[in-house]
Amino acid sequence: MNMDLTKNQQVLHHRGNYLVRRQRLAPGQATPWHRDPFHRVTVVLSGDLLNIEFRDGGETQPWKITVGEVDWVEPTDRVHRAVNVGKQLFEEVVTFFLDRPDAAPQPEDDSN
Repeated sequence: MNMDLTKNQQVLHHRGNYLVRRQRLAPGQATPWHRDPFHRVTVVLSGDLLNIEFRDGGETQPWKITVGEVDWVEPTDRVHRAVNVGKQLFEEVVTFFLDRPDAAPQPEDDSN
């Protein structure tokens, strides 16, 4: 399955409750505000530095990228976004473990 969600996200594979997605963020770009309700595994392909910002005003968390790093990420209902504050294109491939085939892997939150 090769479906463009946005210009920055591409579904590489989706079968049952498993979804594999590539995401790219150019320097200065940010993801939409969202939650992460599902477990996921992320594999970093490129990048140098992201900031994780929180909608609730909590302290920004810098993520110094290590190309090739693989992380198991726990679910969270805290609304946040990633901002590429580095000088390189950030690219990752993420496998989401959804609770049902039609679940949104990272529901967007456009409240203020």
